[in-house]
Amino acid sequence: MRDAAKAMAAEFGLEFEALDRPAMEALGMGSLLGVAQGSAEPPFLIILRYKPAVASSADHLGLVGKGVTFDTGGISIKPADGMEKMKYDMGGGGAMLGAMRAIAQLKPSIAVSAYIPCVENMPGSKAQRPGDIVTAMNGKTIEVINTDAEGRLILADALVHARRQGCTHLVDAATLTGAVVVALGHLHVGLFTNNDKMRDRVLAASKLEGERMWTMPMDDDYKEYLKSAFADVANVGGRWGGAITAAMFLKEFAEQTPWVHLDIAGTAWLDEPKPYMAKGPTGLPVRSLVRLAMEWKEQA
Repeated sequence: MRDAAKAMAAEFGLEFEALDRPAMEALGMGSLLGVAQGSAEPPFLIILRYKPAVASSADHLGLVGKGVTFDTGGISIKPADGMEKMKYDMGGGGAMLGAMRAIAQLKPSIAVSAYIPCVENMPGSKAQRPGDIVTAMNGKTIEVINTDAEGRLILADALVHARRQGCTHLVDAATLTGAVVVALGHLHVGLFTNNDKMRDRVLAASKLEGERMWTMPMDDDYKEYLKSAFADVANVGGRWGGAITAAMFLKEFAEQTPWVHLDIAGTAWLDEPKPYMAKGPTGLPVRSLVRLAMEWKEQA
């Protein structure tokens, strides 16, 4: 993914950066690096930047995509049945690469940057264990109850880094939870947000592009499920409302920045072909993100 991003950035005139393990250690990305430590493959945080010739707004849109190149579940290992599909767990990161490629050519009038944390989640001898406590970039401690809830751990540090790099608005996309598939099937993307105006912007773009999204609740009470006796927050909240508690976890790292989380676990891959799309990866939500950037208007 790093090599593909670097080649694409060179071809289309985007700024490229890839933080390696030492760079991420220096920044304090313990949440991301905890996931990566079980694999022989090195982790990277890919960063792509687009800057308009003349900006129409001081706003800076940050696109954050989950890039788990293969997900075994780690020590909390997944069942063997269907695990071959887990190469699609970088669907959110892949979508951000696609969106940035289009943005580089269509040239919206606002700055857009993509942050794609890339790891492989493996049950190696050095893998993190259930019960480990990691410290994210913003200083929050996380009790890792389940190592298969790894996407939120890598996104946490990427969201913090995007904010510190000057992003004023955030959208993340991730094949995050099986729970969103239970709730919405394979038809709608689950949309979660901390900001109604940001929600409306993303929904408007998705409707114009025909990428179906459905707003899910984010009441503060859901945070109760993520209580930990030993850390600021646990990485899972039990059986109930799993897609919502995953989003509530991410909200801890988006903080007050206007943010939308898109759970694409049910929509990033087609098991059966449609008349308009082949079997396999769908590319959601590339079209919506490009439309969002192209039609961005600064709001009071």
